[in-house]
Amino acid sequence: MHELILHHYPTSPFAEKARLMLGFKQLSWRSVTIPPVMPKPDLTALTGGYRRTPVLQVGADIYCDTALIGRRLEAEKAMPALFPEGREFVAATLAQWADSVLFLHAVALMFQPESLAVRFAKAPPEFVQAFSKDRAALFSGGSVSRIPTELAKHQWPTLMARLERQLAREDDEFLLGAVPCIADFAVAHCLWFLRATEVTSPLVDGYPRIKAWLDKVLAVGHGSFTELDGAQAVEIARAAEPAALPEAGFEDPNGFRLGQPVAIAAADYGVEPVEGELVHADAETLVLRREDPRAGLVHVHFPRFGFRIESR
Repeated sequence: MHELILHHYPTSPFAEKARLMLGFKQLSWRSVTIPPVMPKPDLTALTGGYRRTPVLQVGADIYCDTALIGRRLEAEKAMPALFPEGREFVAATLAQWADSVLFLHAVALMFQPESLAVRFAKAPPEFVQAFSKDRAALFSGGSVSRIPTELAKHQWPTLMARLERQLAREDDEFLLGAVPCIADFAVAHCLWFLRATEVTSPLVDGYPRIKAWLDKVLAVGHGSFTELDGAQAVEIARAAEPAALPEAGFEDPNGFRLGQPVAIAAADYGVEPVEGELVHADAETLVLRREDPRAGLVHVHFPRFGFRIESR
């Protein structure tokens, strides 16, 4: 069995989602701290160009996007369940809403000048400039754009009021029941992000039920982890072999075939394509086989939803 290796950085909201899922599962993992801006040479040696944070590595298998990372952690340890039985659709759909709609609102609110001034008060000016340039490139060429700050402020009370109502049920402590699930962690990472400055934290803590619920979700913690150097993670991939793939028997709706050279990229933002050989496809997952001079032979796993595939 290979160790779970999370490539992330401390202030990344989606990384916090992954860390909380690892803590919920009470899993041990290795922590590789990556740069918050490009270039990310160790990470892209593993992914083939995918640059979003976080990425989960298991030997020579590389998992992109927290929606898929959640499914991989579910396979690693079934209980407690991120996708509770009988509520799988609701949990996944609510998580997808949080990762898109709620997250884009949180970004708009965090990136308003007053909040950024606090967030980067101690950062060197050259880093702030590099960060702004990197995030502008991140949203270039995708299907979504940043929400204007004024619109995010206008719509935020509606989003929070709906969450407050969802949490008003006396019989459940979390969004979908007595224990948290992937929906809780997806919503929580957006609100955790806003708690980072005194400018935006009232947008979360001003709602009593949401504040109490968020405190309970964050108390789950991050599990047990130890640090690992990025170059060592690349060597771990090189020394390993990708895990055997399941028999899918899946017919792709656009006619893509196993063994075909393709490129896969996120559809919304961070749209750098990863090229390789399609070796697996099912209703949830796409897997590319690719070789890298440093990482060797790896399988890069993507969720089907939210990603596009093209012939090469």
